[in-house]
Amino acid sequence: MTPFDYVRADGPAAAVNQVAGSPGAAFLAGGTGLIDLMKLYVERHDRLVDVGRLPFDQVEATDGGGVRIGANVRNSDLAYHELVRTRYPVLSEALLSGASPQLRNMATVGGNVMQRTRCPYFRDGFSPCNKRAPGTGCSAKDGYNRPNAVLGVSEQCIAAHPSDMCVALVILDATVRTQGPKGERAIPFADFHLPPGDTPDRETVLEHGELITAIDLPAAPWATRSTYLKVRDRASYEFALASAAVALEVADGVIKTARIGLGGVATRPWRAADAEKVLVGQKPTPEAFAAAGEAATKGAVPRQFNGFKVALARRVVARALEAVAAVR
Repeated sequence: MTPFDYVRADGPAAAVNQVAGSPGAAFLAGGTGLIDLMKLYVERHDRLVDVGRLPFDQVEATDGGGVRIGANVRNSDLAYHELVRTRYPVLSEALLSGASPQLRNMATVGGNVMQRTRCPYFRDGFSPCNKRAPGTGCSAKDGYNRPNAVLGVSEQCIAAHPSDMCVALVILDATVRTQGPKGERAIPFADFHLPPGDTPDRETVLEHGELITAIDLPAAPWATRSTYLKVRDRASYEFALASAAVALEVADGVIKTARIGLGGVATRPWRAADAEKVLVGQKPTPEAFAAAGEAATKGAVPRQFNGFKVALARRVVARALEAVAAVR
């Protein structure tokens, strides 16, 4: 690990200034992702500014029926919070499917949003990888690509986004609130993560020194009928091969609202808008859910070892929809 200076921020403005003023600085909260990457020399920082004790650790109801989640809320606390479990069960289930209890007790919401890929070529520190070392190439395209993405890929990068929580947030119309050198911003979650394109090293719209302070969830009555389904190689402490966050609003036997997000198969948290359109106005039947699964993987680009993810994602979507449709 590269030697670094450690600074404990005494306020949001001070934290922003301390990182923005130093190109090699980074924010530190739970550290469950950042420290690993520094140990692997994938990330190298000469200063870590600890924001873990800043007052962003509350989950609060907002006017109009929404919820504000502080960036320093621990994943475990958020998963078990009554407001989340009752209003947004898909978010609670997504959080509890990730990592291990020990990691969930340390990991923060802000850190989870910034979680980086588990692509082995990105993490090994020496293979050509455009995300880690721009311009060197993408080893995964013609290498071992079983864990990699089939949706949202580019010629420069096929790394899969690893977060479970973010898949739930993308269907909930979340907003990311930040404080940075240019002031405060409210960023729609759907716009927060960038597609790899020609610049896979730039993963979010955040500027250097911009600090996540909260995640806002709007009122969403349909979200009470939601679930998260994750398929992985083992039952715990494993990343998704394919996952689906889904929600349905059914009235008079017809689907009025449908939300579908995919994880494990895309380069960023993936909102399957075409699949949602397939469902609206239809009866909640296995045939309709299978059609939604097909639509959710439209445009997939499979490689030698990850082609199975296309069929798997379709089945995960259909099964998740069947499960949530059965909820009364």
